Amino acid sequence: MSGHLKRLLRVLAAYQLPDIVSKFMAIGLLPVYTHYLSTADYGEVELLATSVIFVSIVVRFGMIEAFLRYYYTDEDQVRRDALVRRAVRFLLLTTTLVAGAAALAADPLSRLVLGQRPHATQLFLIAVLGMWSFTNLELAYALLRVDERIRTYATASLINVGITIGASVVLVVGFGLRARGLLLGNYGASTLVVLGLWWSYRHRLTGKRGGAERLPVLMRFGLPTVPAEASVYAVNIVDRYYIEHARGRGLPAVGVYSLAVKLAGVVVFTVRAFQYAWPPLAYSISDDAEAARLYGFVTTYYVLFSGWIVAGLALEGRWIVRLLTSNPGYYPAYRPLPWVALGWAMYGLFVVFLVIAGRAKVTTRNFPAAILGLATNVVLLVLLLPRLGLVGAGIALCGAYAVMLAAMHLFTRRLFTVAFEWRRLGQVVLVVGGIAVLGDLLLPSSGFGGFVLRALAWLAIPGALLLTRFAHAEEITRLRALARGRAKAGA
Repeated sequence: MSGHLKRLLRVLAAYQLPDIVSKFMAIGLLPVYTHYLSTADYGEVELLATSVIFVSIVVRFGMIEAFLRYYYTDEDQVRRDALVRRAVRFLLLTTTLVAGAAALAADPLSRLVLGQRPHATQLFLIAVLGMWSFTNLELAYALLRVDERIRTYATASLINVGITIGASVVLVVGFGLRARGLLLGNYGASTLVVLGLWWSYRHRLTGKRGGAERLPVLMRFGLPTVPAEASVYAVNIVDRYYIEHARGRGLPAVGVYSLAVKLAGVVVFTVRAFQYAWPPLAYSISDDAEAARLYGFVTTYYVLFSGWIVAGLALEGRWIVRLLTSNPGYYPAYRPLPWVALGWAMYGLFVVFLVIAGRAKVTTRNFPAAILGLATNVVLLVLLLPRLGLVGAGIALCGAYAVMLAAMHLFTRRLFTVAFEWRRLGQVVLVVGGIAVLGDLLLPSSGFGGFVLRALAWLAIPGALLLTRFAHAEEITRLRALARGRAKAGA
């Protein structure tokens, strides 16, 4: 198992590097963006960016998921190249057709999404470009991941980040384009990067036909994942659309909630790195018993790491928001921040169950769980948003994922039994959650002293877990050996 864990950590590190740089740069630029963009502008950006991802999930028809699954069924390079060509050409065709149709209907569709906002049609057309570039770039990145071309992946991602940040700052600050500048900088960069990646592996796109799985085979695996994946993503975005149309709220409230989502990015990049690195490794393990143990072990430490991050955001959210924006209109974002971060962390757990269903080749089980989660989110939004405001939206997101996780466990436990470490999972929830909740209730909520006391509470979480015997004896031995090795290296 140690070999698989080292491989997972190595790949995770590579996938996290660009996201770490991207998230830190994006957070570092928040004072600039929130100065030049009103809360309503930020709400526009969020609604269109989330819509781009949702439409992308639909128009790719599960091709990326099928590509990831079937790439490992045959080690013959000729047939793998044929699969690459089939997937790339399919997505290029579908995204171009949908983008053309959306561009022709840009005026009425922009009013549907944004209402009568200034420059709504221009914003929508930029989002159409984003749908095309984002979808094709996802497949280009997927090819790099399955080949474990880690350096190329990191380089392409960092180039994307660099162009995005430079172009966005120039367009927002220099040209005063506000929401249009932020979106165009993002999607223009993605377009350039996907064209560059296509050129870099053009030899794999222009070969002769091979013996890859035919399109009907790929669709039989991929299409059933679309309703589930679209429903899962709808769980993440329905709150913003509901907030936009809720009485007395609108786009400014969406902007505040979106800042909480942005600040939860430290959890988001962990989840996305896990989402990218985990399926290729999980599918590549042929022995079911070994896979069951590894799935359980990785789940435990994912919950520990993501839970610790969520606890930090819960304890220090007030200070983080005020540090990163001088616009008082954004200050209430600290209230939903812990709940949004927790919801994203729970999504990472959902990825574990998606892989279990994919391993058993029964992806149709994903959809009922996703629909249950979406329905739960809508019901909780209706009940909680009027009473609790934006905090209610964050709680609704967590409630939706709790229902989805329970449903997926029930649907998959007889198909593939994972050796979940229930005692240690419960221990993490009690210790990490307990310290976060008690710290938020009992410790000062303002001033430098409050910040320091809450930071100390957060830093005490690993020690509390060790004192309650969370770690196995073998894990403690490895940690001590690692510490001794570093001490000798330092000496």
